[in-house]
Order: sequence, then structure tokens, then C-alpha cells
Amino acid sequence: MAAAANPRLTPPLALGLPLGLFFTVFVFAPMLLLAWVSLHDDTAMTQFGVGQYVKFLGDGFNLGILGSTLWLGLKVTLLALVVGFPLAYLYTQAPPRWQGVLLLLVLLPLLTSSVVRTFAWVVILGRQGIVNTVLLDLGLIADPLKLLYTPGAVTVALAQIELPLMVLPLITALANIDGNLRQASLALGAGHWRTFWQVTLPLAMPGLLAGSLLVFASSVSAFVTQTLVGGGQQMFMPFYMYQQAIQANNYPFAAAVAMLLLVCVLGVVAAINALGRRSKGFVHG
Repeated sequence: MAAAANPRLTPPLALGLPLGLFFTVFVFAPMLLLAWVSLHDDTAMTQFGVGQYVKFLGDGFNLGILGSTLWLGLKVTLLALVVGFPLAYLYTQAPPRWQGVLLLLVLLPLLTSSVVRTFAWVVILGRQGIVNTVLLDLGLIADPLKLLYTPGAVTVALAQIELPLMVLPLITALANIDGNLRQASLALGAGHWRTFWQVTLPLAMPGLLAGSLLVFASSVSAFVTQTLVGGGQQMFMPFYMYQQAIQANNYPFAAAVAMLLLVCVLGVVAAINALGRRSKGFVHG
């Protein structure tokens, strides 16, 4: 009987083996190699140690870059949430014939390369870009504003680029909320705002946390957008890695920078997961 049951157990294991092999070769092995490179005190990688981590953590300039990168991710996540939640809610409340149009508008940016979208923001925010041209034509400003190469420009560009990653999980969470719960809340005397804060928002928390996690992790590592829209005048961790590895040929230090950024992102992931478990307990309690 045991022998007869084995063939039925083998196909799932056999199907999972290629996926496990893929992750081992293309995810875990490179991460282990990166960690091994970071544990060298010299650029020739002949002295084993943790000197690169001590060097980074002991320098206020390096810690400032790390803090700026994490702060950027937080700002982008909050802006994407402020814009994305109303869009997701509008999708769930729209008639079925309009939902397809709204979903297409949300997915359309994903069909375009992030590099192309980043260059579009360079054109929009430049001194002779669309924004400055309109403001000058309307007589609202006398000279072009410096919109490009500013922290605000990087935040807005990244929020627009990462917006679908926030909207799609929110749409899924909001669409799974039983509409009778809202109607019951309204029937019991709660207003629309109270219903939103006490019914809709708690039940949508899993999608909100998932979208926030995706946007944060993607924005802090968005090398292209940070560099092009920031113009190299703002230092973030991805560009700092590139600078140390390509320009300074200090691969151990660049690897240490990458590992520290990874640890920080994993810390945020763990915090969001913990918050998600607490929110589930609140909802079901």
C-alpha cells in the first residue's frame, strides 16, 4: 500500500524541485556570495573580517545615506497609499462596465519600462518641461522653477511608478469585503466616515500592508529613478553601492552596503508582517 501511495506523492515533489533549484541557484547562492565578499577587510579580498561593516556603521555620512534611503521609501509608500487607496476604493464602487477601464489604467504603467517612465518625469519636471511651461504661460511664475533633481521630484516620480503595486493588493482586499457589513453599519446609525474607519479600513488592512511592503521594498532599491530624477545630487544606497563597486572598485564595501540595506528592508518586512498579524487579530476579535 505504501508503494502504491508513493507515485501519487512524487509529482508534487517533482514539480517543486525545479522551483527550489531555481531559488537556490539564482537567489540563495548569490546572496551567500555577496555576504562572503562583504566579509573581507581589503579590496583584494585576502583578509577575512567585519571591517567593512564597522567602517559603514562608524561613519555618520554612511548612516545618513542609509537614513535618507529609508526615509525616501517611507515617503513614497505614504504618497502611494494616499493616492492608491481612493483609486482602489473607486474601482470597487464603480459599475462593472467601468471596472475594466479603471483596471486597465492601473495596469497600463506596468506595460511600460520604468526607465521610460522615469525619462518622462525628467521631461515633465525639467526647466523647459510641461509643468514650468504651463506655469509660465499662465503668468503664475516669472522664472522656471527647479522641480527636477529635488527630493520632492524623486518622491513623486517613484510614487507614480510604484503606484500599481499599491493599488492591486488594495483592490483585492476591498473587493473581498462583504458589502452587507457596510450596509449594516450604516443601518445601525454609523455615518459613512465612521463606517470607513471602523469597518472598511480594518478589513482592508491586509491589502494595505501588502501594498506598503511592495512599494517600500521597490522604492528603496530603485536605482534608475533615484539617479535620473535625483540627478546624482542626492545620495541613496543603490547609487552608493554603484559608486563603491564601479568607480572605487571596492567590492567588499559595496557588498557590505548591499547587505545592510537588505537587513534593513527585511526588518521592515518583519515589522509589517507583525503588524499584519496584529491587524488580523483585531479584525477577527
